[in-house]
Amino acid sequence: MVLRQLDPTREDAVGQCAQAARSSAVLHRDLNYDFLSLTEGKGNHLMLADGRRVFDASGGASVGCLGWGNERVARAVMKQIMAIPYCSTVFYTTSVQEELCRYLVDSTHGSMGRAYIVNSGSEAMEAALKLARQYFVELSPAQHNRTRFISRRQSYHGITLGALAVGGHEYRRAKFEPILMKNSSRVSPCNPFRGKNPGETDQEYVDRLVKELDDEFQAVGPETVCAFIAEPIVGAALGCVPSVPGYFKAVQAVCRKYGALLIFDEVMCGMGRTGTLHAWEQEGVAPDIQTFGKALGGGYQPVAGVLASRGVVNVLERGSSVFVHGHTYQGHPAGCAAALEVQKIIRDENLLANVRTMGELLSKRLQERLGAHPNVGNIRGRGLFWGIEFVADKDKKEPFPAEDHVAMAICERGLAKEYSIGVYPGTGSADGIRGDHIIVSPAYNVRKEEIEWIVDALGRLVDDFFRIRHIGGLSAMAVGVTSVRQAADEEARAEVDVLNSRLEKTTQLTKKIQACLGRLEATGKSVRDVAGPLNGETKKLQVLGNNIEAVLTAIERLRQPADSKNDEEQIIRMGPDKAGLPNYLASIKRLNKALGDMKASNLRSTQQTVAELQRLVKLGNTQLENSFDKLLRNETPRALEPLHFITKNKPFPVLSQDKFARLGLMNSFVAGLYRQNNAAGAPQDSPIAKIYIEIRSQYLSSALVNLAAASTSTARKKNPDAIYRAGTNGIGTYAQAMEGLFISEYENICNIFTREDWGPVFEATCQPSLVELGRTLRELNGHIKVHLTTDCYLAYEIVEIISQLSNNLERRTGELKNSLAASLKPVRETAKSSLAELLEDTKRRINSLQTLPMDGAPIPIVSESMQRLQTMVDFLRPISSIMISLGDGGWKSVASSRGGVSDGIPSLASFDIGADGKEIFAHYCTDTIEALMMALDARARLLLQKKPVMGVFLANSVVIIERMIQTSELAGLLENRLGALETWRKKAASLYTDTCKDVSMHLFDVIHTSRTGGGGGGGRPTSGQGGAMVVDSASILKSLSSKDKESIKNKFAAFNTSFDDMVLRHKGYAMEREVRQMFAKDMQTMIEPLYNRFWDRYHEVDKGKGKYVKYDKSAIAAVFLTLY
Repeated sequence: MVLRQLDPTREDAVGQCAQAARSSAVLHRDLNYDFLSLTEGKGNHLMLADGRRVFDASGGASVGCLGWGNERVARAVMKQIMAIPYCSTVFYTTSVQEELCRYLVDSTHGSMGRAYIVNSGSEAMEAALKLARQYFVELSPAQHNRTRFISRRQSYHGITLGALAVGGHEYRRAKFEPILMKNSSRVSPCNPFRGKNPGETDQEYVDRLVKELDDEFQAVGPETVCAFIAEPIVGAALGCVPSVPGYFKAVQAVCRKYGALLIFDEVMCGMGRTGTLHAWEQEGVAPDIQTFGKALGGGYQPVAGVLASRGVVNVLERGSSVFVHGHTYQGHPAGCAAALEVQKIIRDENLLANVRTMGELLSKRLQERLGAHPNVGNIRGRGLFWGIEFVADKDKKEPFPAEDHVAMAICERGLAKEYSIGVYPGTGSADGIRGDHIIVSPAYNVRKEEIEWIVDALGRLVDDFFRIRHIGGLSAMAVGVTSVRQAADEEARAEVDVLNSRLEKTTQLTKKIQACLGRLEATGKSVRDVAGPLNGETKKLQVLGNNIEAVLTAIERLRQPADSKNDEEQIIRMGPDKAGLPNYLASIKRLNKALGDMKASNLRSTQQTVAELQRLVKLGNTQLENSFDKLLRNETPRALEPLHFITKNKPFPVLSQDKFARLGLMNSFVAGLYRQNNAAGAPQDSPIAKIYIEIRSQYLSSALVNLAAASTSTARKKNPDAIYRAGTNGIGTYAQAMEGLFISEYENICNIFTREDWGPVFEATCQPSLVELGRTLRELNGHIKVHLTTDCYLAYEIVEIISQLSNNLERRTGELKNSLAASLKPVRETAKSSLAELLEDTKRRINSLQTLPMDGAPIPIVSESMQRLQTMVDFLRPISSIMISLGDGGWKSVASSRGGVSDGIPSLASFDIGADGKEIFAHYCTDTIEALMMALDARARLLLQKKPVMGVFLANSVVIIERMIQTSELAGLLENRLGALETWRKKAASLYTDTCKDVSMHLFDVIHTSRTGGGGGGGRPTSGQGGAMVVDSASILKSLSSKDKESIKNKFAAFNTSFDDMVLRHKGYAMEREVRQMFAKDMQTMIEPLYNRFWDRYHEVDKGKGKYVKYDKSAIAAVFLTLY
């Protein structure tokens, strides 16, 4: 919309308006324009602050579709605001958004897959552009070079930079051209008024435009184009211009030829404005992406959106599943509530039918009133969406100069009190700059008398505007170069002359009407006197006539089925293939209607005809079901190798698109009859559903049977003691194939059956395959139970794989979770009970040992138990889920592990290995280690008895456990939880060094302080001397009695014997390297200082002969070094 710039130098009312506009704090569209202030809207009228009451004949920019002040919409919005006014769509959704999107998707009859709600048409177009680009990025294989868009000249798709860049509105682009994207190009619009050559047919015109589009694809590189963008009916840029028949079908063919998407911009022309909810429904072409807005919420809330086809949605779902786009206010609850209620009102009040009826009337009246006007070049549109283009020369289609702002001036004049009509102005329809038009788009509930008023007001407005413009032009030519004020005065005088002329005509008409009323009153009195007696007789005759007509109609209705039976029988016997499916279905419908009418008549004379019609209907339905069966069997592969699709990362095949329409049409008809005759019947029990389920369930089962067998065969063990390794069983491939096949099957079902039938039919089709899966899992479960200690990890893997399968299928289809949970339950129970069983197995194996190594060597069960924990880390996701369901410590008894509260499929959240899952698994590991050590300690006490051997045995176990933790992924889980091992290490050291106490007892002597003086050589060292004193062994020995000396000799001899024995035994024990070093250090720490002290004091007892003193200090140190 272009606003006329006011001249701030004028000193008249225009200048005052500009001055008033500049006092506003609002950054208006025009800063020198004094905008009118609205105070209220009621019905189709707008109330202005100055008291004017304007009829809104365009709904703003074709926004208002219900008029204003609709209390039902207002209540819905207020109710939603009071419930929850905002939704952060990063985490949440709302029921009102889900319901709105479901309504929008269902309204496309299967063409579209999902909807995306934003706040304006420009936002919607930005989202559509990004969605088209992401589609090609996530396509398999990706097409990263597709970055360009093609649109049409004189097009407008939004005001934000991306939307403006792909549009072709020259005026709006001009100031921002340097910063717009350069990845778009434009072709000619389909505008027959200005683009079609004289004598050119519609088909020739379409061929020329399509060749231009094809040439543009070739010029920019067809492999670089993301999409072609167009409005089915061009709104603001051209003024409600529909395309010629066949144009968009040809355009779609070009897009498909080069693999590009087709984007329809229905922001202005959609949501019922043209007589169907989506404008493309009248073109026979469904787009890949569609934008919509304006009439979606009818102006009650800012709301718009995007619809994406099932093909586009499927690519995203199979790719990242994330649309990399979002707004703070997307899916706004208040906007969704307004839009949903507006659409419900349109549906409940059947307003689309009114749009079509009143649209025809509006078109007819506009042509009658303005079609011949010399300045009206063209009137075009559809439904309640009409444009009027103005020209300076009708024959040459010459537009007015752009600086005259003709369309804006007409609309501004229409707001004057004598017209009180609001319409929408537009420019650029001729060449992007020149070309004036107005849009007439009243509310969908407009009445006939309001249409008549609109056309009359528009007619007067256009007549007066161009009359005054013509008079003003003549005055300007007469006076030549005059002042601006004089020109304004002349224009005002012209307007006064027009008003005086109209007033004079009105006075004359008033006098004539008064005279006619007088004559009519006199005539009416005479007629009443004569017509009174005739009235009663006329009513009796009318009743009689109506009764006769009803009898004749009933007789005709009874005759019709019998008359048409032969024709219908011929069609039925031809079958749907030869007769054509639409023709065949129409024939069955006519037969059903005839049969219903004849049954309702309940006449005995029609019984034979009823029987024949019933036979024909039954035959028709049977042939239809046979045709469905034949078509579906032909489309269903006899054999399919899932590994081909899995290894090459290809999507599993679906039925061809051309078959979807035919199968869906047959199902729609048969299912409708089934629901009509069996209201309480299950959807999967309808004849068509049974056929589908039988054929497709066999196909699924046969495709998966080999993978099911492979899952059980790969579980068989060649080595009974081999621990199961992740990924060695075929269950993963089995589940992957099942997911791909099921999702493809769901897509087939969604394209053939109605939405309420999707779930039941899908569940029934997949049921045989699910039964086979359950049997396979039961076989695997039996194998796992037999080999629980080595193959419990297979149970954990199955839990993860089937849970992931269930969650993926539920996310994509919303079905099968309960069935998969029931199949998984036995394996899940085994997986839960295995945790306690493994603990019990460890204890049981240790307690069953009859002997332990007498040299303290470690036993294999220690490393085997730790190897189990190491292997469990590879399955931490499913184990975390299982342990969360058990609870911390739930593995401590077999009974508790078998009786968990959650037997269903875990959610994706339970597979999040967060702090809780790690903590519980770490507790299980520490419990396992503690149970292992306690069992080993108890068994060692019983079988080994000697403390040193027990110490070596326990220490070896501790070191092996610690080593296997530190060299595996267990380190990250247990690094802060090794305190219990330290306790066991100290206990082992205490047991082992008990021998050292016996040896060290020989190194203690008794000092009798009473025998010596204060500082004598043999006495106790005085305080402060400590270890710094030089000990004189000879002096000490001189002070000893012979008995004490003999005692010293005996102590040396006893020490030598016990020490040598201890060294010998130490070297004979089977110790881990760390254990040997630890114990050697402990022995040296305990004995060497005592011996050195004893040696210092008494080594002269044998005068260096070595008879009693076998080791000096260096010699004993050397012995200790040999112990490490």
